[in-house]
Amino acid sequence: MRPTARTSRRTLLRAAAAGVTAMAAGCSGGARSVQVAVVWSTSELERFRQVVADYPGSVQVVSAGNDIDAFLRARHLAGTSPDVAILPRPGLVTEYAQRGWLSPVRPSSEYAVPNGLGDLLTADGRRYGVWVKAAHKSLVWHLPSMLPEQPTDWDGLVERTRQLGALARRDGGPAPLAVGAADGWVLTDWFENVLADVAPESYNALARSDANWQGGPVRDALDRLAGLWSIDGAFLGGGRRALLTQYEESVIQVVYARRAVMLCGADFTADVVGTFQRGEEAPTTFPFPGAQPGGGPLIVGGDAAVAFADAQGGVELVQWLTKADSFRPWLRAGGYLSPNTNVPITSYTDEVGRKLAREMQAPGTLRFDLSDQLPGAFTGSDGVGIWRIMQGFFADVTDGVRANEAIRRATGQLALAARSAGGGR
Repeated sequence: MRPTARTSRRTLLRAAAAGVTAMAAGCSGGARSVQVAVVWSTSELERFRQVVADYPGSVQVVSAGNDIDAFLRARHLAGTSPDVAILPRPGLVTEYAQRGWLSPVRPSSEYAVPNGLGDLLTADGRRYGVWVKAAHKSLVWHLPSMLPEQPTDWDGLVERTRQLGALARRDGGPAPLAVGAADGWVLTDWFENVLADVAPESYNALARSDANWQGGPVRDALDRLAGLWSIDGAFLGGGRRALLTQYEESVIQVVYARRAVMLCGADFTADVVGTFQRGEEAPTTFPFPGAQPGGGPLIVGGDAAVAFADAQGGVELVQWLTKADSFRPWLRAGGYLSPNTNVPITSYTDEVGRKLAREMQAPGTLRFDLSDQLPGAFTGSDGVGIWRIMQGFFADVTDGVRANEAIRRATGQLALAARSAGGGR
């Protein structure tokens, strides 16, 4: 989540309460617990607690909620920073390191990640974070009975969307696509996948301070998206309804209500599927389609562990989290993808997990979630930054605005937001 200039009273109270709990744990006699602040909740929180239950020391896990940045800033101001935090954006790792809040960390000898990912967690040549959870973001989900033949390239996806859209308008059948456009990150995932295929050489350049957000690569990616999103009948209830639909509801539209056929979603979509799947038929996935059959992108996100300054117990726990078998309880439970390429494929209990792990570990071009690399407010959150801009673009192209005009508006807003955040032009 983006840094906030003002911290809510609720966040301050939660952070203060967590700080008091930490101090109480440290004064209760015996060894002090290592406190970890995490972004996870519900099942993910419970599974991580099962992971650290195997750590040789005592560990206390605190859920900071979605805005962990505000939570940690409040804790820092109160002088009660946790020992370890799990951060959802590499930009937070480098920012905290430059502020002097973090200790350098050293992974175990069993730790290895795909090329380029480790560099995102370094500052001034020193490593300040390690990846502990990955998210595969280049997947399209569907029920086999609803889509017997999968599109193999972008043109095939567009053609299938036109066909299904026409059937939906004529016979009231399911819409071709479900999209939780109320959550801006869903739309940035679409954009990033298309950009990585249209202009792979320009993808990483957009994370730099001299990025050109009005150049040909961005325009080409938006043009491709406009061609798909503007198809009549593409979305259940149209674009305006999609902008009120949250991610979880879009999954339900495919796997339970069966009112939409396809959903672009990361591997953690499986957590929602497990709750709402109807009957015996399980959804399956195919790779996000590129211009050439079998040549699509591979975008990943991830969560990184950091240790705060002077937290020796935190440094040791972070190192332990990089061992190949540390996340074994979560691997057994499912819903977890390891960024550590030394974790054996056989550790995954389901075929979908094994398939995604093979893709992560295979040599090739893998790119990290672009919006998570952007500076300041540009990175996006509800109603802010690239999330809001992509929602505006989606609203335009699904509401009949000509593609050229929608692209002009969006690239102008992207350039302005980049300049304001010091991230391009």
